[in-house]
Amino acid sequence: MKTADNTTQTPAINFAHVSKRYRVYRESENGNSGRSFVRRFLRSGATSDFWAVNDVSFLVQPGEALGIIGHNGAGKSTILKLLYNITRPTRGEIAIVGKLSALIEVASGFHPDLTGRENVYLNGSLLGMRRAEITKKLASIVEFAGVAPFIDTPVKRYSTGMYLRLGFAIAAHLEADILLLDEVLAVGDANFQAKCINRVTELKRAGKTIVFVSHNLSAVENLCDRVLLLDHGRVVASGPPRDVIAEYEKLRLALPPSEVKNVTNDAGAQTLATINAVAFLDTEAQRTMTFATGGPFRMSIEFTAHERLEDVVVEVYFYSVFGNLHTHLSTADEEIHLQPGPGVVEFSCSEISLGEAAYNVEVAIRNRHGSFSEHVDYKSAGVINVARGKPVHGVFHTPHTWTVR
Repeated sequence: MKTADNTTQTPAINFAHVSKRYRVYRESENGNSGRSFVRRFLRSGATSDFWAVNDVSFLVQPGEALGIIGHNGAGKSTILKLLYNITRPTRGEIAIVGKLSALIEVASGFHPDLTGRENVYLNGSLLGMRRAEITKKLASIVEFAGVAPFIDTPVKRYSTGMYLRLGFAIAAHLEADILLLDEVLAVGDANFQAKCINRVTELKRAGKTIVFVSHNLSAVENLCDRVLLLDHGRVVASGPPRDVIAEYEKLRLALPPSEVKNVTNDAGAQTLATINAVAFLDTEAQRTMTFATGGPFRMSIEFTAHERLEDVVVEVYFYSVFGNLHTHLSTADEEIHLQPGPGVVEFSCSEISLGEAAYNVEVAIRNRHGSFSEHVDYKSAGVINVARGKPVHGVFHTPHTWTVR
């Protein structure tokens, strides 16, 4: 990687024909576990190449905000790791002009037994800040994170939200020319997320160069000047945010609806029912992956029951990108008995009660009288985006009516 310290009008980032290959090793199929271990240790087993990034080129001009979107495994995070020099390219060159910092995996350098104040100094120094600079910014960091009453408490006693807020606050106060962002705007509650977005917007107005990787298409559209769409390690579209996001929607909808991923089926367990497909629908019953705050929401779950099942519950869970459960839909109010064969359960609501963000959606069929974690089938259904619709101040939209007297 070539790094320059001058601040000419040359691109802040020149990502030139970059490829990143990972070697995938396969175990021996002869059942000899000892020999298989030796082969893995000596790297002498069967191998195949996986190109996480394949001949990708782009420029980022000083002061520009570039968004990078794509499905899981498209190569987004690999590009960030290449830019931050966590890993090196197999082919191609990366040239960076100016000081670069990354708001990636905030709070990853915290020590649980140290206080919040001590971790500010520790984490700040790991990120390249001098002690005098940290001292000067300490009050602002603590105020931004909202942890002043607990700043001298060991961070192992912090909630997850406090932990992440403090980590973001430290990183957000770095003096850098180029910022790499990876889902960090989903830290904390809705109010803190708004504060994060405002902070990044301020940095953009100050002329900072930004590379933002996210599943939150609304945030990408609002923050970025230009967007790249990745698919299987290649750039398939580049241009204005709205146009590229529309291309991403077409790409996602081109995937077969049966492409749902198994999450927790136990090996060897008897399959009593199988979730085959999940579809998200708009008001015209057309497939979509984008909804609006306070807008209508529909989804259908296609399944096959392999025998008669008494009193089952079908449920849908909406998680943030950090794994926090925001809400769920359920058939638990009524008894449902499944007959052998195919069937469909459709959920709908007139106003979706989720804030503006990206959400991982998971679906389940379970026995009402079994353990909450025991599922007949449980699958990941993909990621939906909730864009700006009706105004939301808080975590979610609350349907309501009002009159004037």
